[in-house]
Amino acid sequence: MNTGVRIAVFAAALAATFGTAYGVGVGVGPVGAPAGAAHAAGHTAPAGGGAAGHAEHEKPGKGPAAGGLQVSEGGYTLSLESPRRTSGQGELRFSVKDAAGRPVTAFKTEHGKELHFIVASRDLTVYRHLHPVRASDGTWSTPVDLPAAGAYKAFADFTPAAEGAEGVTLGADLSVAGAYTPEALPPAERTAEVDGYRVALAGDLDPGKAGELKLTVSKDGKPVTDLEPYLGAYGHLVALRDGDLAYLHVHPNEGGPGPDVSFTATAPSAGTYRLFLDFQHQGTVRTAAFTVRAGAAAPEAAPAASPASPASPAAPEQSDGHSH
Repeated sequence: MNTGVRIAVFAAALAATFGTAYGVGVGVGPVGAPAGAAHAAGHTAPAGGGAAGHAEHEKPGKGPAAGGLQVSEGGYTLSLESPRRTSGQGELRFSVKDAAGRPVTAFKTEHGKELHFIVASRDLTVYRHLHPVRASDGTWSTPVDLPAAGAYKAFADFTPAAEGAEGVTLGADLSVAGAYTPEALPPAERTAEVDGYRVALAGDLDPGKAGELKLTVSKDGKPVTDLEPYLGAYGHLVALRDGDLAYLHVHPNEGGPGPDVSFTATAPSAGTYRLFLDFQHQGTVRTAAFTVRAGAAAPEAAPAASPASPASPAAPEQSDGHSH
């Protein structure tokens, strides 16, 4: 085989290899949904909870995908200033860097914020929806209160202001030093209690199939019909997949201010998920959390052994998970 033929064969093999790799990359963890009903990673919905304006973020023949699995994506990187912390309390600082390593200083405003920032424990028992402030040099900062030592993951959900830029969700590991014993994931139940409110979940999260999740808010046995817009919607729902913490951020279908808030979503795979519903009433944002199983029942995972000396499990997390 002459040199020219060898080069042609090698080029064809290389193209086939990269073509296959690309197909696998875009095929992992798809989260499809009807246009305008659901999205991954911070896209615009109108005030009052409507879903119009989402369709432009979806590509033909392909629904939005679960995010947060990579620290770098699309030329952007989430850079935590102190990813290994000695305390769960204090200030958390970070930046989003472009492909040249420069902090990004221009973002689109979506749901009233340039960037949405979430911290969750790896065992999914702690959840914080934070609202950091950006300095002119692109450094973001926010107070944080993590109740225990252990492993966490931070998610930055944003859309750069660059023309044609799409929404991105990046995820970075965060740890707090100290003795740590992971907690078991709470059992799957259809109701959750938070600060005297009761939230009931109807519907199922199905892998590869769009379905409705309806959450009904009540207090003292009476339906709450005067939910208040929070970041431009009557509710926000974040789903995290147990195991790798794949992130799915969906927003409500059209509807009024309660008691029902409905979402359309598709699970990226069978397995166990933790759902976090943010809703606002009487000026306070609260979070109701659910464990759900998509598809075949996923086995309960035993807590991983801690590298540190064991400690008594912390009391169940009671905070509403928000910092304002």
